[in-house]
Amino acid sequence: MRRSLRLRVLLFFAAFAASALALFGGALALGSQQDAGGFVLAFVTGGFGLLFLSALFWWLFDQNVALPVERIADDLRVRAHGGGASSAGSATDARHLGDLGPAADAVARALGDTAVRTAETVAAETRRLAEDRTRLTALLTEIPVATILVDSGDRIVLYDGQAAKLLSRRAPPRLGAPMSDYFDAGELAALRRRVQSTGLGAGAMLRGDADSERLSVRARPMADGGYLLVLDPPATETGGESMETGVVYDFALPARPDVAPDPDAPLRALTYCVFDTETTGLLPHRDEVVEIGAVRVMDGKPVAGERFETFVNPGRPIPEAARRVHGICDRDVSGAPGIAEAGRAFHAFAAGSVIVAHNAPFDMAFLRKHAATMGVEWTQPILDTVLLSAILFGTTADHRLDAIAARLGVDETDIRRHSATGDAILTARSLARMLPMLEGRGISTFGALLAETRRHGRLVPDLNAETPSPD
Repeated sequence: MRRSLRLRVLLFFAAFAASALALFGGALALGSQQDAGGFVLAFVTGGFGLLFLSALFWWLFDQNVALPVERIADDLRVRAHGGGASSAGSATDARHLGDLGPAADAVARALGDTAVRTAETVAAETRRLAEDRTRLTALLTEIPVATILVDSGDRIVLYDGQAAKLLSRRAPPRLGAPMSDYFDAGELAALRRRVQSTGLGAGAMLRGDADSERLSVRARPMADGGYLLVLDPPATETGGESMETGVVYDFALPARPDVAPDPDAPLRALTYCVFDTETTGLLPHRDEVVEIGAVRVMDGKPVAGERFETFVNPGRPIPEAARRVHGICDRDVSGAPGIAEAGRAFHAFAAGSVIVAHNAPFDMAFLRKHAATMGVEWTQPILDTVLLSAILFGTTADHRLDAIAARLGVDETDIRRHSATGDAILTARSLARMLPMLEGRGISTFGALLAETRRHGRLVPDLNAETPSPD
């Protein structure tokens, strides 16, 4: 484990003080053979004086050299990997380091300007393709056909707003979800065998769980072993409802690992479910959840259109102190599902992903205490952005969500803060900035990240204590 610069400076001065005391004590020990009382008094007085001077010089060195150097390093790391300018370091922090601060700032700005010019050139060449893709996506969204593209592993690669509306009646629609979450696995397998054996399209009536009605579907095989599924709305469908979800897709999905906890899985290859809760208070054993919000992160960025948000009826009045924080009142949750139903729905949304939260032990405590009522087990691996911040910026940095977002240069102007979904979005954007920074520090796999978070478990408890170490 590599020690931080500030710790090395502290150890240097501690070694200096110990050596000086040993030398001072040895010299006085020789003299004490003559007159012990005078030498002991001199040793005690001189020793405490030497310790005071050592502590003073260490503090000055730490505050004026080590800490500014670490802030400059953090700032450069954010600019290099995080895609923004950090508020953690600046030239004014290094006023006792000569020209190091201004020079580092100038280099970072110059490299940033070069990167911007290069990006603008590339953007100019690819803008037409991006516009064509946007128009095509908008066109597909407006076509009144519910479409799902499924890969060879029976995972959803693409779905449109109409399909999302139909799928949501059975489980939250999400990229990478197995089709068995929405349809009977046996009937789906039979349909797939039919279209793959004939190479032609085929229709079927597929059911979901025992209580869901059957849906008329048409399947067509794809060259890569997957298939295209078109859903016909049921006869009772009234239609006309506007859809917030456009076409959502990830064609790199087949290359992603199926099992999220694989210690060798690259960080950007994993799917993350970033969530937050609002509650009636701060005591998980006594208080209850009133709102759950979550977003999914794939390929290192939040997935547009894949959000989970619901009020939760806590079964009790919401205290005034809590209402002042999140603005949720009893009227908002009066018709909302209870924690059992809401928790099951969120568990389905988070299936197959790494759960991420800010101060995860707090939020997870509310979910885990109702696990039996929900009928689920919260066994997913969990990451805490508090610990990720400690890895990147040191344990003594400010690890509040607002401070982390400001340090990373995350834009939060379009976010409604102190709502579950708003805080989940801010956490997800911060995570997206931190992933490349972690890779820049050589932490590129899930197992390596878990091992590193365990070293900072004094800040918040590690919720992956039972996960085997990659070593």
